[in-house]
Amino acid sequence: MSYATAALATYANMLGTLDNLVTKASAHEKGEALLQARLAEDMFPLATQIRFTLDQVVTALNRLGSLKLASDESDITSFADAKARIAAAQALIAATDPATWPASDATVEFDLPNGMGFAMQAHEYCRDWATPQFYFHLMSVYSILRMEGLAIGKADYVGYMMKYLKQPAT
Repeated sequence: MSYATAALATYANMLGTLDNLVTKASAHEKGEALLQARLAEDMFPLATQIRFTLDQVVTALNRLGSLKLASDESDITSFADAKARIAAAQALIAATDPATWPASDATVEFDLPNGMGFAMQAHEYCRDWATPQFYFHLMSVYSILRMEGLAIGKADYVGYMMKYLKQPAT
C-alpha cells in the first residue's frame, strides 16, 4: 500500500470521527456555546480546533496532491457549519486519486508563518508533519468535548473499527 493510499484512508476514517463528535456536540445541552470552549486559556476554542483539523487535510492535499484548494479561514459559527465543512473535506478525500501524489522520495518544502522552513521527502511530510498535525487538532476537539461533559469515549474516537468487529462464536 502506498503512503498516499494509507493517508487518504486515515483522513477518511478520522473525518468520520470528527463528524460523529460534532453530531454529538450539537445535541448537547450547552449547544453552540461549546464552540467557544477551550482546554486552556492559551489554546484555541473548539470551533477553531475543528477548522484547523479540516485545514490540515486541505493543506496536505495541496502539498501532496498538487492541488490549489483554498483553505476556509473563516470562523466556524455553528455545528451545522462545521458539519458542512466536514462533508466538503470528506468529498475532497473521496475524489482524490492517490496515484496523483508524488513519489515517496519526492521533496516537499514548506515554510511556516513564524519563518521556519522545512524540506523532506513526501512520505516523511505525510508521516512526520501532516498526520501528526491533523491528529493534534482532532484530539483537541475530542478533549474539549470530554472536558465539557459529553458522554464520549474511545469507541467514539475509533468508531470506524466496528466494520472489523468479529461476531462472537455461538
